[in-house]
Amino acid sequence: MMPDLPQLKRIIEAVLMAVGRPVSLQHIAELFEADERPSTGDIQDALNAIGQDCAGRGYELKVVASGYRLQVCEDLAPWVGRLWEEKPQRYSRAMLETLALIAYRQPITRGDIEDIRGVAVSSQIIKTMLEREWVRVVGHKDVPGRPAMYATTRKFLDYFNLRNLDELPSLAEITDLDTMNGELELHTGEFALDSNNGEDTTAESDAQTESESELVTEIDTEIEAESESNVIEDEVYDKEFPPETNF
Repeated sequence: MMPDLPQLKRIIEAVLMAVGRPVSLQHIAELFEADERPSTGDIQDALNAIGQDCAGRGYELKVVASGYRLQVCEDLAPWVGRLWEEKPQRYSRAMLETLALIAYRQPITRGDIEDIRGVAVSSQIIKTMLEREWVRVVGHKDVPGRPAMYATTRKFLDYFNLRNLDELPSLAEITDLDTMNGELELHTGEFALDSNNGEDTTAESDAQTESESELVTEIDTEIEAESESNVIEDEVYDKEFPPETNF
């Protein structure tokens, strides 16, 4: 027997609270037996009702790239964060700049990043982003050495509460990199404070002298020059790139 809307809401709420990760409409539907499976429209109606019920509460229904999840409201994070003695993961300014370049210029090679930033990219930075599954190799550029091309992943979008790349702030909006660091709880000093990642940014200390406006100008210039060839649509997350894709 197909559940009615109140029961469907309760089931979905329980699933979202128990799973601890985003859940897609398809995955929710697959939780039901064939003879009791609600339609996609019914599931969407239940989710909309759950979202409305969350209004004014300490948690919200958030839609990200991988689906729906229940999470603490962002404005309450300062208080909730005090429940844990361990401080949030913090990364160097060099990592933030590298991640921003991948997000806005993808697919992009390590060499392209170095050309724009004007300094070498630490291997540890790339390793950390790959381990966190924020970026992945989507192919190889058809030039001598065939360097790997990097792009962001669904986990990147999920982590930063984004549904797709279109929700990234425009470069015109990014006027203060230090402010963005604060919003993302990222470190802007010479070295990372996260001992688990052990990121060594000593070799990139000269990157700390680059101003925010210089970085934004460089990225903006590169994007304008190659905007047609470097735009990645949302479908990039719905297909697998062959390991030897040439760009």
